[in-house]
Amino acid sequence: MKNIAGLMKQASQMQQKMQEMQAALESAEVEGQAGAGMVSVVLSGKGDMKRVKVDPKLADPGEMEMLEDLIMAAHADARRKVDAMAAEEMQKATGGMQLPPGMKLPF
Repeated sequence: MKNIAGLMKQASQMQQKMQEMQAALESAEVEGQAGAGMVSVVLSGKGDMKRVKVDPKLADPGEMEMLEDLIMAAHADARRKVDAMAAEEMQKATGGMQLPPGMKLPF
């Protein structure tokens, strides 16, 4: 019975850490850039786009396709950083315990 009580306590602690991690991710902001900083995108820790900033020099109508590509590249950069941050926090929360392949918590 001691093992079950210990497991329950450990599960409760892990759940608390997961909730703390989710709150930290929600309030975090990550910026991705493209085009030598001419386009930047800010995402929440959950991957939601918060802001897009475009250098006014890029607003030429003939350059809109390039502008759209740069925005997509900046978003991808920020999203990679969010994913890396979430993986690092998950590793801390689970104490290094490996999750089964394909299982992503808490998302």
